Amino acid sequence: MKALRYLLIILVALILLAVAAIAVAMLVIDPNTYKPQIEQAVEKQTNLDLILDGDISWSFIPIGLELNNVEAKLDGERFIALERLVAEIDFWSLLAMSPQVNNFVLDGLDAHLSVNKKGEANWTRIMPEKDAQQAASSEPAPDATASETASESSSEPLNFNVSNVEIANARVHYTDATTGQEITLEDFTLGASNITLGSEFPLDISFRVDTAEPKMSVTGSIAARLSANQALDAFSASGLDASFDIGGDAFAGKTVTAKISGSLAANLANKTAKLKDIGFSFANLSANTNLNVEGFGDKPKLAGNIAINEFSLKKLLENLGQPAIETSDGDVFTALAFSTNIGGAAGKPELTNLALKLDDTTFNGSGSYNLASSALVFRLTGDDLNADRYLPPPSDAPATKSGTGSNSGSGTAAAQADPDSQLLPLDTLRALLLDIDLGLNKLTVSNLQINEIKASALAKNGVLDIDDFSGKLYYGSFNTTATIDARSDTPKWSINTDVADVQTLPLLNDLAEVDMLSGGANLKINAKSTGNTMAALRGNADGKITFNLAEGEFRRMNLTRLACQGIALVNQETLGTTDWGTTTPFNDMRGTLDINGNTLNNTELLASLAGMQLEGQGSVDMQQTLVDYELGLRIVGEIHRDPACRVTDIVRNVVIPLECRGNLSDDPAGLCSFDGSRFRDSLQDIAKNAAKAKAEDKIKEKLQEKLGEGAGDKVKDALKGFFN
Repeated sequence: MKALRYLLIILVALILLAVAAIAVAMLVIDPNTYKPQIEQAVEKQTNLDLILDGDISWSFIPIGLELNNVEAKLDGERFIALERLVAEIDFWSLLAMSPQVNNFVLDGLDAHLSVNKKGEANWTRIMPEKDAQQAASSEPAPDATASETASESSSEPLNFNVSNVEIANARVHYTDATTGQEITLEDFTLGASNITLGSEFPLDISFRVDTAEPKMSVTGSIAARLSANQALDAFSASGLDASFDIGGDAFAGKTVTAKISGSLAANLANKTAKLKDIGFSFANLSANTNLNVEGFGDKPKLAGNIAINEFSLKKLLENLGQPAIETSDGDVFTALAFSTNIGGAAGKPELTNLALKLDDTTFNGSGSYNLASSALVFRLTGDDLNADRYLPPPSDAPATKSGTGSNSGSGTAAAQADPDSQLLPLDTLRALLLDIDLGLNKLTVSNLQINEIKASALAKNGVLDIDDFSGKLYYGSFNTTATIDARSDTPKWSINTDVADVQTLPLLNDLAEVDMLSGGANLKINAKSTGNTMAALRGNADGKITFNLAEGEFRRMNLTRLACQGIALVNQETLGTTDWGTTTPFNDMRGTLDINGNTLNNTELLASLAGMQLEGQGSVDMQQTLVDYELGLRIVGEIHRDPACRVTDIVRNVVIPLECRGNLSDDPAGLCSFDGSRFRDSLQDIAKNAAKAKAEDKIKEKLQEKLGEGAGDKVKDALKGFFN
């Protein structure tokens, strides 16, 4: 026991002697006398020129070092400089194996980092080239024993405390000659106190950053309470309050404020993170989220929610100095919002209870995304959407302050579209993996009213299938399927559409303000085309359209009047009727349109009218919206009460020729007229009928002579069948 006692006394004496020696050395030795040696040592070992203009001082309790006015030059230019550096460590905490930094002050740091035109960074030239290569080649590879030793030594937590950290007036200037970019960090300050691992401590940061390309400036401040465990693998920040004022060319000279608040935590060992009550604002846009993350690799598991509060997109663009979105309705894009819950398996985040608001329209649904395969699944349903409100206004009129505006804006936009511009991003389409179902209660587009819309699409291996696009349209319904095969640079398109009982009068009136036709339309379209421009699709279109309209009428044109004009000409009389009306009813009209590029050819147009049958053929040039039809009104019975329009045997079954030519945008009443050039064919039929009638009259006279009065009429009726 006495030996152990003497040993402890000797150890304490040695420690006290060492402490006394250090104290005497600090009191006696002036470090400023060693400035030349320190400068020479740095210059010998590095490419830096060290200049110690200020004083060097140290203290014993606490153990401290203070440097003033230090500068290091690289290739004759300032690389780094500082006005004052103070580092103080509590001496007694070292003896207790619990080091504590009393004070750390860094004031007036000025660093210059640069990359030359060859892409070489100046900080890589600090060490001589040979020394850097030797250091790289002589670096030993880590072995298992060293790793285990390091792991064992790092398993013991370090008890490290800092009373005060202060960084002030720091400045870092970065230039890159290869890109012309210049970034300057200045007015950087940092303050922290009572830094103890395992406990919270306050942190305050402020700075300013300026960039040259693009020209932008950010003035920021960050305040929070931070904590870190002793293993330095778990961190947290609470009471986060960050604010950034951003300005520059991107915002047209305006300054925009962004703010972040809330709490966050991360555990590197467990690979987890947690965002709690995080709030974000940018100009008039604000959002908040609560989110838990498990796994930092390519398969994170997410759980939480996110919400973007209602905001005005037009106001946001104004705040950012961006041009306004021109719309037919000036009140749109003023109330947008988004919210969803986030969950799902690892690597497959899912959105549930998704809600999206676009002004007066609300969408609800769900979705999921596979991070490994980029597969997207989406289900979304909405109530009412008026798409016309979001179209550009007519080019010759400004956007209205409110209201839906004129539907002519859509036509203007379509007319201005480049027919040779690429329609589809083929590379993007080939990479798509989609499964989407959409629904909408009511859609207004190009002034059309469409209800109960359903759409379903699948995309895989460069093929997009729209296997269902259906809805209710003007008292009828439609169903469409389509396929786009984008596996080649000339994509293939196909479309099949069935339309049932759609009323044409309100449809055409809403679509193009045309009221020339009414009736319940039934339509079948089978069409194909190739290409990736509108011009190519039109030119390569091929297919067939079959249609029929039941119980309709031609409006703003009276075909009966045109037929009576021909009959009166045959009867050599003048029509006495002046009020013919503006419509022509028909019981049924049907036909077939062959699609040949931009042209629709109709060879089987038939319609049943009162006392007449409409027959004809023609074509429609879809590119120039021109119609060219030759029609005929076959007289099959009485068509009007006017005496001059009486149907005799001479005109019965005769075709009154009509022609319909012109632009579909013209007045429908002026499209169709009597075709005098083809009337000579009708005159031949009339002459034949007249000859038949004359022969019948002669036979009738002879029969009357032999058989008596009244017998001739009976025989005449029998002869009609013979001549026909």
